[in-house]
Amino acid sequence: MFTFISGATGGLGSAYAEFCAGCGYDLFLTARSEECLAALKDELCAKYNVNILYFPCELTDDFSRKDLISFVEEKGVKFDRIINVAGVDTQKAFLDYTPEKAVFQIRVNCEATLLLTLGLLGSRAEKTEVLTVGSMSGVSPMPYFAIYSASKAFLQSFFTSLHYELKNDGVKVTTVLPGGIPTRPDIVEEIKKQGLGGRLSSKPAGFVVKKSLKAVKKNKIICVPGAFNKFLFFLMKIAPKRIVLNFIAKRWKKHGKDAF
Repeated sequence: MFTFISGATGGLGSAYAEFCAGCGYDLFLTARSEECLAALKDELCAKYNVNILYFPCELTDDFSRKDLISFVEEKGVKFDRIINVAGVDTQKAFLDYTPEKAVFQIRVNCEATLLLTLGLLGSRAEKTEVLTVGSMSGVSPMPYFAIYSASKAFLQSFFTSLHYELKNDGVKVTTVLPGGIPTRPDIVEEIKKQGLGGRLSSKPAGFVVKKSLKAVKKNKIICVPGAFNKFLFFLMKIAPKRIVLNFIAKRWKKHGKDAF
């Protein structure tokens, strides 16, 4: 049985790969770069006695995704854990997007995550866990982060529905909603710009990994890592929407991030 991890060579994806390898789980890794995947495999195999397969995949390309699923089927791989990490974290005002970048973000965050999950569940074990990385940014609409926020809200809504669809089929489904995760210099800088709130909301990748994997074992619908994020999650649910959106708009108007 294998644990599938998308976005495996990124900061959070590699943290999941490291932790799962340390637990003795065999891994199936995917990301865009074959070179980075090979390097990650070599690094993990040098430290842990696990089997690791990998397949480079351009998630926005339908043929590339189908090639990945065909490879899985040809190898007879079965999954008892599917971890959807890959995503595009471009965050800026809608009018600052090009059409190409807007479509790219939606295709990676939404289309690719859904279709990979659909394909991989065809090779699932009798008991399987599906863990998807959403975001606290998806809890409420976010002016100036509209596409990113909406795509993460979509994932939360979809996988919450899937939780109930598959609960009698031996499949546990959880969505994790982290705040900032300081895995890259640009993210660290962005957290600093957010001041005290950013520092309280951010959690190390290892913390998010452990909390979320524990949550999916318990078949929780949503995992919100960190006490401050749990407070924000509750606050955004009960606060008047107009107040929340005005606050977000004023706070984030001058912030933006274009990671790709």
